[in-house]
Amino acid sequence: MVIAVSSVADTCAAAKRAARALARTDTAVKNAALEEIALALESRLEEILIANERDMQLAREADIGAALLDRLRLDEERVVQIAHAVRQIVALADPVGEVISGQRLPNGLDVRKVRVPLGVVAVVYEARPNVTIDAAALCLKSGNAIVLHRATGALRDRLQHAGYRVFETDLSDFHRAGGSSKCLTLKLDDGPVRRSTTTRSA
Repeated sequence: MVIAVSSVADTCAAAKRAARALARTDTAVKNAALEEIALALESRLEEILIANERDMQLAREADIGAALLDRLRLDEERVVQIAHAVRQIVALADPVGEVISGQRLPNGLDVRKVRVPLGVVAVVYEARPNVTIDAAALCLKSGNAIVLHRATGALRDRLQHAGYRVFETDLSDFHRAGGSSKCLTLKLDDGPVRRSTTTRSA
């Protein structure tokens, strides 16, 4: 596990540098990484549910309310649905490099509108453990780095941690293909920044 203490600006700057390599990553490599994420969620189901139950107990003690408790709660069906959502992203066409429109100007110059990654996406969210995986998977497929920040300081929804470990330990092929540990970054509260999957020098 790589843990670094840094400001939001430094974290995002590192993600921006890593995003340049991710933008050039082959579709097959990204899809294989996403499939590994889905498999890891399924194989770590028991670990995730045990950790989530500890979170639920803390949340009950904090009296966060029924609505937030339901958002935080995970069961086997919900984790399976998260894994299924990742596989749905695998099945999507890679948007990077898609030609949206084009024309030839009177002077003979060809002009095309092409989809390219945004670069870095920042996501701040509350007690929705699935967001860690959903947002990271969408950004990985679309060639964008992501910085995730959980807003609720009182909660410790462990799917974020489990998702982090999935990114860190189960994407060896992605790393060998040049993926960087700074493309997917999980920032908890105002403390350490935990970096997950993707940096190698391009």
